[in-house]
Amino acid sequence: MIDAHNHLHQFADPGRMITEMQAVGIRACVVNGTSEDDWPAVAALAERYPGFVHPAFGLHPWHAHRHSSRWLDRLEALLDRFPNASIGECGVDRWVDEPAMTIQRAVFLPQLALARERRRPISIHALQAWGPLIEALKVEPPPQSGFLLHAFGGTSELVAQLAPLGARFSFSGHFLHPRKAKVLAAFAAVPPDRLLLETDAPSMTPPDAVVTHPLADSANHPGNLPSIARSLAGHLDEPFDALARRTDANTRRFFGIVPPSP
Repeated sequence: MIDAHNHLHQFADPGRMITEMQAVGIRACVVNGTSEDDWPAVAALAERYPGFVHPAFGLHPWHAHRHSSRWLDRLEALLDRFPNASIGECGVDRWVDEPAMTIQRAVFLPQLALARERRRPISIHALQAWGPLIEALKVEPPPQSGFLLHAFGGTSELVAQLAPLGARFSFSGHFLHPRKAKVLAAFAAVPPDRLLLETDAPSMTPPDAVVTHPLADSANHPGNLPSIARSLAGHLDEPFDALARRTDANTRRFFGIVPPSP
């Protein structure tokens, strides 16, 4: 299995997390930076754990107003340094009041353009901002390979609207909470080849009954991914092994992750 989106660099001991992930069958993960401040930590993990950690570098909408004048040059330099890197986490968010949407768009659009020009996968954060997202995709079309809506929290109607634009949809265990039943139901509408799995660890902790790797302060351990997948398989009425194989293939195809040698 592959964790399509996490923030492994935010843990005090990511090496221990990786060992525990591997023990439950997780073979790779995409680690997302969100600002210039944490890009070096993501890069260091990618260099220390090649093949397991696949880096992603992006400027998150929450940090769109806090960046240097050379942020885009720095991002391009990291993409040069890591040919397997994707772009993300970036996007648009109306759940927060600041920074304003105009500021968010000013950093999101160049990242969309860069993903298209470099033919790199892009992981997008969109929260209560579907209209601004669709408008941005009209201004700067995504890569031909599409884009990933990480922790997709929309409806089945949005799935139908976004899938033709190239969207992939990543499921987070947070949506297994009862109050998220409508979001969980939307994943039944996701095309079979567009579904990916993620933890977003250390954020978006699943319900206690799904947690196999409890951590202090209710942080989400990336090792919870197989349990999250098993729960989703039950809701989709699909055998766990079939869902695991399908999402693994989807994730490898989207991010260009080569299977390990037998």
